[in-house]
Amino acid sequence: MPLFAVYVQDLNPVGNRILSTIIAALPVLALFYLLVARRWIASLAGATGAVIAILLAWLVYGMPLDMAGASFVHGMAFGLLPIGWTVFAAMLLYNVTVETGQFNIIRRSIGALSGDARVQAVLIGFCFGAFMEGAAGAGSPVAICGAMLVGLGMPPFRAAVICLIANTSPVCYGGLGVPVITLEGSSGVPADKISIMCGHQLPFLSCLIPLYMVKTMCTWRQTLAIWPALLVGGGSFAASQFFFATAHAYGLPPIWPLTDICGSMFSMAMLALFLKFVWKPREEIKGSDLGPLTPVKPTDPAQAPHDPEAERAQEQVAALQGPPAEEVPLTAGRVILAWSPWLIMATFLVLSGWGRQIEKKGPIDLGIVDSFYAVKIPGLHNEVERAYQLQKLLPKDAEPVPGEPNMFRIMKKDEETGQEKEVKRFQVQDGPKGLKLRETESAVFNFNWLTAPGTPVLLSALVSMVMLRMSRAQVGKVFRKTFVQMKVPIPTIACMLGLSYVTKYAGMDATLGVAFAETGVLYPFFAAMLGWLGVFLTGTDAGSNALFGSLQRITAGELYAAGHLSHFESADHAAVLICTANSTGGVMGKMIDAQSICVATAGTNQVGKEADIFKAVIWHSVFLASIVGLMTALQAFVPPFTLMVPK
Repeated sequence: MPLFAVYVQDLNPVGNRILSTIIAALPVLALFYLLVARRWIASLAGATGAVIAILLAWLVYGMPLDMAGASFVHGMAFGLLPIGWTVFAAMLLYNVTVETGQFNIIRRSIGALSGDARVQAVLIGFCFGAFMEGAAGAGSPVAICGAMLVGLGMPPFRAAVICLIANTSPVCYGGLGVPVITLEGSSGVPADKISIMCGHQLPFLSCLIPLYMVKTMCTWRQTLAIWPALLVGGGSFAASQFFFATAHAYGLPPIWPLTDICGSMFSMAMLALFLKFVWKPREEIKGSDLGPLTPVKPTDPAQAPHDPEAERAQEQVAALQGPPAEEVPLTAGRVILAWSPWLIMATFLVLSGWGRQIEKKGPIDLGIVDSFYAVKIPGLHNEVERAYQLQKLLPKDAEPVPGEPNMFRIMKKDEETGQEKEVKRFQVQDGPKGLKLRETESAVFNFNWLTAPGTPVLLSALVSMVMLRMSRAQVGKVFRKTFVQMKVPIPTIACMLGLSYVTKYAGMDATLGVAFAETGVLYPFFAAMLGWLGVFLTGTDAGSNALFGSLQRITAGELYAAGHLSHFESADHAAVLICTANSTGGVMGKMIDAQSICVATAGTNQVGKEADIFKAVIWHSVFLASIVGLMTALQAFVPPFTLMVPK
């Protein structure tokens, strides 16, 4: 660590806390205005927000312009690898199954299991929707599942609402765990701990959502009439979700990226077997018998106002569904073949999990290259000193270094020689809260090309192409299609991460975090609501985690220092809960973001009814996000729930 960093964060750069907080919030406020009011494309809005953040960091916070630019590049690099790489590979594999007709077989095999609309909502809207979220994300659950339910006789408006509500609890592990990976990058909390904390929250929601979803369709009596299906469908997914999210806490390799994929496959298998051999509803209710959710005037798409977001959603849904496929007879062999690409992917991901365990000791030597490279960002790594408020207190066993002012050290007796030797040295600063360390922010980009989730998924896509005997023309078509689908999401993710890294290194999110810490004991509830707001703004849980992950980490530290979370072992321990709440609370905002609603209307052929659907789901979204907030508050303050937070 250098004796003097190039840039020292100042959380109150204009000398007025209220004004400084407003200035720090300007990039987020600009993002909100451009996305919601101006309806800009997300990637352009994110890039504009990043430019505003860089200018404020330079002109107001006093950060050197080259360091602000380096922060943006560092964030963009993380947005591209591993996040963008994983999203691209997952969508490529999905497109392989669509192009070869295997996805149509999967879809038909699921839709034929039950004729009851309530059971279909659980099986397709929730269980299969979770599979789509884990495999592809990007709005695919509400598009594909909504179209499936309409095809089975569900009123289109109701199908859209059901799929939007269903696409909640699986979102944290969407796209093979991209939100968790993103949160690790923005907050610094290890992904393995975030996953365990998610596994201690989401299963409760996974049991609740199917019940809640069906209740929006019918009466309590009709809902409880299918309680066995709700128990098997929701319960089996919740149990599997807990297992995969937390397996590494019990000595198994980290397989949490598979949480949605394997959890949904297990729940669909359990519910299918249950419906076939054990139980069927006494009285089947068809989708057409339910009627519309609310009276909505029919809208002529030709007369609907021009909406670029809706047009993009229609194109996205058409690409996701693919061309009409030949209706071949369903046989056990065809169904197994259709699912095999995802089973191959699961196998490769488990192997990569073992690889990540080995990499904890250092990169794997592959002869020509190593499995990962740690790249220190020039001009940024250890060049930013944290603000005094954010520094840790000097350890109690540290002692002054003779003849060196502001330097302390920790001495330890050598077991062999019996003499005292220096094991750690600290540079300190004095202030109103006593001696604190002078720590700098690291800026290291981990180029883990081998074990990043995208690599095993890409390998599974290539193996599937060979196994399904795709022609060269089909392979080229699939790659071109995937590149077109990702031309907006990947730049959006990169710009959002770039924005968040600028605010992180400049100290702007710390200014906001100190302000949020003023809510005291109420903040754990609002931590979830902040994540909910982030998803509403950015359209993705990963985007919300990129935007607010660092802020949540800083706020957790401030709350711990103020004594509000003092029962946790450390500020890092408290940060696991608070940062995870950003993601688990954020999933409830997924049903009201512009992208999801536009994709839902396009998938159910209701372009022009976006406002009606938004009104139908907004209060469900607020209510369910509040439940996550209350759950977070319980785990923050009330024993034995506090024991659920991993150390």
